[in-house]
Amino acid sequence: MRRLCLVAALFTPLAMADSLSVEPHSLMRLPGKDGVLTLDRLVIEDYATLLVPDNLVELKVGELQLGHEARIAIVPGAQQLRIEARHAALGEGSQILARGAPGTYEKDALPGRDLQLQLQSLQGAQLSVDARGGAGAPGYFGLDGGSGTEPGCLWGEAGHGANGLNGGNGHDGAAGAQVHLQLPRDYPAEAIKVQVDGGAGGQPGAPGKPGPGGKSKGCFVYDTAGGKAGRAGQPGEPGVAGRAGALTVQRL
Repeated sequence: MRRLCLVAALFTPLAMADSLSVEPHSLMRLPGKDGVLTLDRLVIEDYATLLVPDNLVELKVGELQLGHEARIAIVPGAQQLRIEARHAALGEGSQILARGAPGTYEKDALPGRDLQLQLQSLQGAQLSVDARGGAGAPGYFGLDGGSGTEPGCLWGEAGHGANGLNGGNGHDGAAGAQVHLQLPRDYPAEAIKVQVDGGAGGQPGAPGKPGPGGKSKGCFVYDTAGGKAGRAGQPGEPGVAGRAGALTVQRL
């Protein structure tokens, strides 16, 4: 019972908070168990980052304040995220990141997370949103060819080296996000900086090197010639870049 109360004390204040502040140079993850979070005030101090999980689909804030180089980092997810604020103040260099995740050899790249952002009142020199798709993983390296067998004085000739294997193809990049902005009518268009490019395709895999032929050998009666080297593999093909997302701006 005591342990249960301690857990409740740790998590309940954040989930039920009227206001939330992320300290400078720190990282905080929002709770998103029920998919929706409402706050009267959200402050992200200078160089701080607020992490929004993939299961949170709606964040409503009365007053949103981002400090110098502050970040809202949104985890990639299949569902659109809606952020709504009555008043927003954006510090210099602040940014909202909704980028997809880069691919790995085992997993495909993830697209940028679709975002709907409504700021009824907005102050700040620039609104910066990065919702590009994740880059594709590079192709596998081709294996090098094996060495040819060495000749003997009483049998055969040196073996040829094996051919190197071809490099793998780079993996495709992921799509950029669909971003819909609802902004005050008087906020200048030139201050809106949104990136929705598709992720870059992965680099082609390097080819395998040719295997060396068996070395020549000198014998009492005669010499045996060395074997020929194998052929190098071919490089893979680069991955295809992800398709670009889209940006729409609605004036309030």
